[in-house]
This record gives sequence, C-alpha cells and structure tokens, in this order.
Amino acid sequence: MDLELFDDDKRLTTAHTDLVKKLVAFAGTELKLADDTEMSITIVDDAEINRINREYRDTDRVTDVISFAIEEGDEELHGFEDIPRNIGDLFIDPDQVARQAEDYGHSFERELGYTVVHGFLHLNGYDHIQADDEAVMIPLQEKILSAYGLTR
Repeated sequence: MDLELFDDDKRLTTAHTDLVKKLVAFAGTELKLADDTEMSITIVDDAEINRINREYRDTDRVTDVISFAIEEGDEELHGFEDIPRNIGDLFIDPDQVARQAEDYGHSFERELGYTVVHGFLHLNGYDHIQADDEAVMIPLQEKILSAYGLTR
C-alpha cells in the first residue's frame, strides 16, 4: 500500500502514526490489493470533521471517520492498467476516536485501528447500510483487526 498520511497539527503520536501505517499495509495484504495501491488519510479536529460531514454528507455532527472512495466497483480503466489504483481518502478525528474508546471501554489503539479498518473497507467498496452488506463487512473488519492483534 502506498499511504499518504497528513497530520499537520501532529494530533497523533509517532507510535499511533506507525500503527495506522502498518495496519493499512496489513489490511491491504488481507484484501490482496496491489502493492502500489494508493490512498490518503488526513488527521483532523472536531471542527474540521464536522464541517466535512455537514458539507458532503448533510449531517451536522462530529464523527470519527469519513471516507471518500475514488473508484466505485471493479471497472477497469482501459489503457491505464500501468497506473497505480487510488482507492480514495479518509479523514479521521482522533479526538472523537478517543471519546469512543472511552465510551466502549477500548484502548485508544483498538478504537483507532477499528476506525482505520472501517474507513479502509469503505474505500474498497464494503458497506453496512443493508443487513446483508453488514453481514460481510463487520466480520471482515473484525477478522482483520484480530489477525493484526487489535482485539477487544
């Protein structure tokens, strides 16, 4: 995985940044993505994630992660097979992640991992709105987190 991680305000520690990078690489391997698959994660605060949520999802509240998938489905771009696939962008609010970790009785690391994998799966076409989609996405998410070692 080719991950660009933007954390201009240094909201994550070096250890947490390393966790995110290693977990994305691990999840990419689990999904058998090409090594040159690209994505980005931008770390933001409550105000910025609320603005993004309001502007792009018409929901005026803070959330932990927002995903913007670039590609929908598995359609091929003929003539561009040699260009790395870019799956999209995640915006993560570590303050909301910390609140959720406390609410759920998880460590910050477990909740950060959950948030990263959840958004990552959305970028790869997984969803949980319909019950049958949720029955695929959530077990896969737990499988990846458990295999990585981030258990409840």
